[in-house]
Amino acid sequence: MSERIDSLQIGMHWFGERQGGLDRVFMALIESLPAQGVDVRGLVAGSENVHRATNGMVQSFAGQHDGLGTRLRRARMHSIQLKRVRQPDIVASHFALYAAPTLGVFGRVPRVVHFHGPWAAESSVTGHSRFSHAVRHAVERTVYRNAQRHIVLSNAFGRVLQTEYGIPEESIRVVPGCVDIERFDTGHTKARARELLGVAQDRPQIFCIRRLVTRMGLEDLIDAMFIVKQAIPEAHLTIAGKGALDAALRARIAARGLEAHVTLAGFVSDDDLPLWYRAADLSIVPTVALEGFGLTTVESLAAGTPVLVTPVGGLPEAVAPLSEGLVLPSIGFHAIGCGIVDALLGRHPLPDEQTCRDYARSRFDRAAVASQVAAVYREVVGER
Repeated sequence: MSERIDSLQIGMHWFGERQGGLDRVFMALIESLPAQGVDVRGLVAGSENVHRATNGMVQSFAGQHDGLGTRLRRARMHSIQLKRVRQPDIVASHFALYAAPTLGVFGRVPRVVHFHGPWAAESSVTGHSRFSHAVRHAVERTVYRNAQRHIVLSNAFGRVLQTEYGIPEESIRVVPGCVDIERFDTGHTKARARELLGVAQDRPQIFCIRRLVTRMGLEDLIDAMFIVKQAIPEAHLTIAGKGALDAALRARIAARGLEAHVTLAGFVSDDDLPLWYRAADLSIVPTVALEGFGLTTVESLAAGTPVLVTPVGGLPEAVAPLSEGLVLPSIGFHAIGCGIVDALLGRHPLPDEQTCRDYARSRFDRAAVASQVAAVYREVVGER
C-alpha cells in the first residue's frame, strides 16, 4: 500500500446524535478510510460524547444548538489546535458552513470538498429568505473555490457545481455514497421481518423513509396511494421520518380517505431500519428536487428490496444500471401511483432479492467507496 495519508475531516454532525444522509456518509468514511491507508481526525458539531463514541477519532468543536457565532469561532479554534498537534496532509470538508472558519488555518495543505448538496438551494426550498440564500451561497462558493478537488455523489451534482458555483469540470470526481451492506442484509425472510415489526403479512407493503419536508415529494406519494388503492385495495404504505410537514401530511391522508392505507410511522431507529426495508415488497423515493444520490436507494437494495425513484438529480444514476424499470417516467402523483401499481402487479418485472443485494454490494459497499475516495486524496497529495 502507498504511504499513509493523514486527513482532517470536517463534518456536520455525528450520525449517532443526528441522523441524516450527509452524516451517515461522513461516519462511513471515518470508519472505512483507515483500512485504505488514510488516517482520519474529524470535527463536527455535537456533544462531548462524540469523542468517546469514536474512540477519539472525531471531536465536537461546539454543541449543535450553540449560537452560530460560537460554532464558527470554535470550529476555527479547534482546527488551529489540531494543526498544532499535527499538520494534516489533506483537509476534507463535508459541510461548507463549518469548513469556512478553517480557511487560511492550514496554509498550503490541499483541500477536497465532498459536495453532498447545494446548501443554499435547499434552504430556499424550506422557506429561508433571499438574504439567507445569498449568504449561504457566498459561503459555499468561497469554500468550494478554495479546494483542489471536488467529490460529488453523481454526475447530476457535478453539473450543479459547475453551473451554480463555477467549479471547473476537471476538478470534479464522481464517487457514490456508501452503506454498510452487511448491516442491511439482515438474513431474515420477509415474513420474519414483518413479524418482528408487527406488519400485516397479507398486504402488499410499500416503504418510504424521508424527512417530512416539501422537496421530498411526500404530498405526491400520498395522492398516488389513492390511485394504488383503486387497483390494489389491500396495499399499504408506511412513511418513516420526522419533519415540519407531519400535521399537513396527516390531514392530507384523512382528506383522501387513506387512513387504512397510509401510515406515518415517525422516527424509525437505525437498528430497525433494515427490517423495515426487508419487510417491504417495494420501497420508493418520490423526491421532486435537489436529490444528488439518494442513500435510501442503496439501503433498500442492500436489504434485497427493489426501489422505485423519480427521475430527479442523481436518483436515476443510482438505480438505472440495475434496471431502467426502477426509474419512474416523471414526478407527480399519477406517474408514482401507476408505477407502484405496475410493479406490485408484475407488469414491469423488478430485480429479485439476490440481484438487488449483489448490485448494492458491488457498487456501494463502504470499502469499495472508501477506496475511491482515498484514490482522489492521493491524487491531490501527489500533485502537491
